[in-house]
Amino acid sequence: MTSLVSRPRPRPAHTQGPTHCAYTPDGSKLVTVGSNNTIRLYKTGFDGEPANIDECQEQNLAVSTGNDFFVAGSEDGTVSLYSLDTNQFDRFLLRTSLPVRDVALSPDNQWCAVASDELTVRLVNVKDNTHLRTLKEHGKPTKHLAFDPRGSLLALSCTDGVIYIYSLTADHPELIRTVDGVIGRVETEADASSKVAWHPDGRAFAVPTPMRDIQVVSKNDWEKQRVFSNGHDGDITALAWSPNGALLASAAKDKRLLIWSTSDQTVVARYEYPNVIDIAWHPTRNLLSFTTSDGEVFICPNFISEQFSSLLRLPKQPAPFIHDPLAEISANGRKPDANGHKPAPNARRNSLESLDNLLDENYGDLDDDFVVDDDGAGYTLNVGRKRPAEDDGIFADHPQKRGNFLQPQHHEPFQPGSTPWRGNRKYLCLNLIGFVWTVDQDSHHTVTIEFYDHEFHRDLHFTDTFLYDKACLNDKGALFSCPPKDDAPAVVFYRPHETWTQRSDWRTQLPQGEAVLAMSLSDSFVTVVTAQYVRVYTLFGIPYRVYRPKSMPVVTCASWRDYVLTMGNGPVGADGMSKLLYSIQNIKRDEICQNEDIVALPEGATVQSVFFSDSGDPCIYDSTGTLLTLLHWRHPSRASWIPLLDTKLLPRLASGRKHESYFPVAVADNKFHCIILKGGDKYPYFPRPLLSDFEFSIPLSSAPTRKGKKKEKKKHRNGLDDEDLEMINGSDGGEGSSDDEEEEDETQGDESASEPKKLEQAFLLRGVQATQLADLIDATTSSAGQRNALVKLELEIDKALLQLLAVECREGEDRGMRALEVVQLMRDRSGRMIEAAGKVADRYGRTVLGEKIREVGEQRVSGRGGAFGEDDDGDDFP
Repeated sequence: MTSLVSRPRPRPAHTQGPTHCAYTPDGSKLVTVGSNNTIRLYKTGFDGEPANIDECQEQNLAVSTGNDFFVAGSEDGTVSLYSLDTNQFDRFLLRTSLPVRDVALSPDNQWCAVASDELTVRLVNVKDNTHLRTLKEHGKPTKHLAFDPRGSLLALSCTDGVIYIYSLTADHPELIRTVDGVIGRVETEADASSKVAWHPDGRAFAVPTPMRDIQVVSKNDWEKQRVFSNGHDGDITALAWSPNGALLASAAKDKRLLIWSTSDQTVVARYEYPNVIDIAWHPTRNLLSFTTSDGEVFICPNFISEQFSSLLRLPKQPAPFIHDPLAEISANGRKPDANGHKPAPNARRNSLESLDNLLDENYGDLDDDFVVDDDGAGYTLNVGRKRPAEDDGIFADHPQKRGNFLQPQHHEPFQPGSTPWRGNRKYLCLNLIGFVWTVDQDSHHTVTIEFYDHEFHRDLHFTDTFLYDKACLNDKGALFSCPPKDDAPAVVFYRPHETWTQRSDWRTQLPQGEAVLAMSLSDSFVTVVTAQYVRVYTLFGIPYRVYRPKSMPVVTCASWRDYVLTMGNGPVGADGMSKLLYSIQNIKRDEICQNEDIVALPEGATVQSVFFSDSGDPCIYDSTGTLLTLLHWRHPSRASWIPLLDTKLLPRLASGRKHESYFPVAVADNKFHCIILKGGDKYPYFPRPLLSDFEFSIPLSSAPTRKGKKKEKKKHRNGLDDEDLEMINGSDGGEGSSDDEEEEDETQGDESASEPKKLEQAFLLRGVQATQLADLIDATTSSAGQRNALVKLELEIDKALLQLLAVECREGEDRGMRALEVVQLMRDRSGRMIEAAGKVADRYGRTVLGEKIREVGEQRVSGRGGAFGEDDDGDDFP
């Protein structure tokens, strides 16, 4: 509801022209500057004449205040500092060659940012004006600038219609983002505003748009959020948030001054007054002041009517996001109980089993500061800080001052292959089949399913009134779920791609109060995980199994054919973080493969995605950038996590000049498929980026440096010359190596150093693949193709070892024991590979080694041993 209030009384302060105002942080004074050579200081609560500062520059175009001083910028290019203790000019801070357009003091009042018609922005230290920093990467004149509430970012609104965001955390300011397509092209002397107004919680800012709306942009991803629209009919000239962020004031050329409610973006008060160009809220009172281009100032006590004044007394309110990240379901948040009620923050404190009641009365009092800074020495943390933390007062729960031994940190639940909301869009699912994404249209969502193979499936687009927030996609169908809302329970919906009946999709409701934390879709089952249960359905909606997981809170799940993997939080580790546990079971055969085993994670690391490979082996990708697979997972208590790739060791990152991360998508064809993220992004965004793939590389050493040194003697990339390759090809029935015709690649670096590493890498990788394939053959009714594939893998392992043997023989006689050990690692039992190994030794004149290799071959053919780990007499090594 909008209330219409009488027009406030003007106070003539300056001559006609641009007039600006600002309250001191403590709210004791209002400072106004204008076109004449007088600055007015209005004492809050005093209705008499203001104090004047007459020794000042004319045509002051900007002002920014601290509690003890303020700075003003004038059209003659000077930035002046004035004392509020003496109400006199103190000194010049800076001079520019062109008119100053805006000034801003950092939240700690240590730096002053100065924007002018020059192409650079200056940061000058208030105490020592010889200490300067220059921001010049934007390359356009700056009309407005604004520090974020923490003082770590500076936003520049330039005349080219782009917002430039600089990071001030380092010694040299760094341009970290450009936000285009929000503000218009506004000249520096124009009355229209393009100023960034940071919300008090620091997570977003508001800015006028050319469409005469006010757009909110989030700091996390720099995407558009809520819009304050349909309020003005003219260009917006000023806007300002209330101190707690609950209200937004704006003025425009349509002679309207509007007060908006932040929560629902509606106008709660309208004021009719022309030419308003600056607005300032009092830090603590129901008091708003504004100035006009006529040189007038308006000081309005009780500006907000009684109907809405209670909004100003609220604690700090969150910025208006379309989907607030802090409101998303998280494992560390307090979950509703079965009836949908949230527990009280201190529900256990007054119980009989409470630790406080078992120990002395004040033990563990989280509200006690423990150390009292009674002498002002400053050894207490953040006492008397001038600005609050970014999210202070937004939500009830805060980080505690004591240790976390009473409040363990849990791993947050997530849906594999999905992304958080970014603006009004998010990916619900990303895999090798296709991708599902949704757009929030306020009243409904629009969901799009796109496939990579359009010959196999056609794309789908539909209107979503259930507001789905999770999805899974495979060759057979698409699975969706929506969260509970008000009195409506959570819903799970499955739609097959093809059907021979008239209706084959199905929808089911979960019990009231239960929300879907994660879900998965396989060729056999639908798995839905909530905070209380794991529910398994058939593909056509028949409930197949319901059980409560042992590891809670639940984190995520994945499935492949009849196997379901669930992850949850377990006991608390030494770092205060819950251990992540997983279980794998065959649903159809009711067999538990792994029961509450630990996910191997480094300290402080989290799982970013979990999925099954195309061959059906579990894989995880963690926050350290490492891809791991599970070995022997079908055998209880034998499973182990094997690293397949450490993305930090990729050759493309070896130079150190490239900084990127990777969003995991799938493991298929013995490659890691992902999306490359640049610019500090954590998730992919629109338009949909291309998929990339990387070969597996078990982390053995750092990426080699590239030298480009050529060898005098031409050799194949496998490290052998033609005679060696003849021996290998003769031993396996004439099968030629795929690298027979390839020449040496100069970019591969020093081959003598890197070749053994490549062969060791091939030996390890083929060994992992052979082990997983052997487990699959043992656990299922294997096909002839699978058995042949295992034989080929073992042959490739022996080939890699034979090539490694050739490298060791070239190194000299002193590498003989290592060379013999390589031969003992060979898996061939027919003796053909051992025979080839003997020929390689003879080729390089290693007579003693050749004799020992033949002894190993004789023992292996006769079945008397000779395998790795036994000496020549068949006795185990000590």
